[in-house]
Amino acid sequence: MIPLSSRDVEQLVGGRLTAAPAGVDGPVVTGPVVVDSRLAVPGALFVALPGARTDGAEHAGAAVAAGARLVLTQRPVDVPAGAAAVVEVDDAVAALGRLARGVLDRLVTAGRPVVVGVTGSAGKTTTKDLLRAVLATAGPVVAPRGSYNNEIGAPLTVLQADAGTEHLVVEMGARGQGHIAALCAIAPPRIGVVLNVGAAHAGEFGSPEATARAKGELVEALPADGAAVLNADDARVLAMAGRTRARVLTHGRGVDVDVRAVDVELDAAARARFRLVSRLPGAVGEAGVALRLHGEHQVANALAAATAALAAGVPLPGVAAALSGAEAVSPGRMQVVERPDGVTVVNDAYNANPDSVRAALKALVAMAGGRRTWAVLGEMLELGPTSRDEHDAVGRLAVRLDVSRLLAVGAGARPVYTGAVMEGSWGEEAAFAADVDSAAALLAEQLRPGDVVLVKSSNGAGLARLAEGLVAAQ
Repeated sequence: MIPLSSRDVEQLVGGRLTAAPAGVDGPVVTGPVVVDSRLAVPGALFVALPGARTDGAEHAGAAVAAGARLVLTQRPVDVPAGAAAVVEVDDAVAALGRLARGVLDRLVTAGRPVVVGVTGSAGKTTTKDLLRAVLATAGPVVAPRGSYNNEIGAPLTVLQADAGTEHLVVEMGARGQGHIAALCAIAPPRIGVVLNVGAAHAGEFGSPEATARAKGELVEALPADGAAVLNADDARVLAMAGRTRARVLTHGRGVDVDVRAVDVELDAAARARFRLVSRLPGAVGEAGVALRLHGEHQVANALAAATAALAAGVPLPGVAAALSGAEAVSPGRMQVVERPDGVTVVNDAYNANPDSVRAALKALVAMAGGRRTWAVLGEMLELGPTSRDEHDAVGRLAVRLDVSRLLAVGAGARPVYTGAVMEGSWGEEAAFAADVDSAAALLAEQLRPGDVVLVKSSNGAGLARLAEGLVAAQ
């Protein structure tokens, strides 16, 4: 975060300065921007966001007591006179976005950072983490931890940048048309990465075609001298080439692409090795990559990160080395833990959609190496009218992949169980647990050394608690 005075903030957000700290003539904001009063530190800017359960304005006093020097709020707050500046606005969320855009404009005017936007139905967070690792070889980089990909998370990511930041990676999610365009207005990208178009959020979008229209807003926002990084293995993504004025860079497993993976092999833990081949001007050549991430689907994420990094000027050998050294850093995404008792837990419970569940099931089977496998699956949320069919299909796929044991957890996941039964699973091969506690009890009784357990669901289904419990068990 760059230092800001009270007047700077007032002007950038279009607000009203209603209080100022006593005895301060220069910058008051020298620390981070936070929306949680518990994260406030000396010099912080606290944004008092309204909420369904609690209003941030009620916690302004606590933020100031912890050291916050400015409160951005849409209603009057009770803070000690002279303790902090207060800027009032009509809409705190919109003001947060304007603040981020204003700060970013100041940074870009000085020549940095290069903004990289990442979107897609699946793999955004993993690709963002890979990009952070690769771009870090070229200088300081800012990228969000976890999934900060909405109208609050994206500005908070932007506001972490300072005058030394070379690259800024912004994850961009959408739950409807215009959402990504709005995020691009906050953080205008120079490089845009579109990973895939799948069934995630079908309840909001209604169809894959509508999802593609929304995701394509990212490439539409790119400048003529920017770069659109498109997955050529996804026809809907490749079709976005006609929607951008930027240079189009393709990647995939095929031949006629700019960056591709050749000779892909999986080791015993389902980690991919391949030759990274580039025909991009200035980066022609190839280099070996050995990913530490589990699952063949990670190859596509690595290719996207590699292509974006090459577009940003990172040399090919450095890209390959950084990809090979990158670890999983965001929780709940194919995190593999070997328990002392010989049970392997794969925690992939942060998010789920039909595409990512299929990929996770294939990774489970690949990494088992003949050991007994468990697929513990919760509900995939936001699938709308396709929900029952999609869950049914997942259960059937688990049977076809010869997963040893399937455990569906929660009422929303019951079609996973019935799909498995209809596909030919019987006896103890498929089971249903009404809730997390019931599932935990069943697993505690039946897991044995050598078993490999995948826990996968949408975050709102609550299986993260189950996965954490399995990891903690001895």
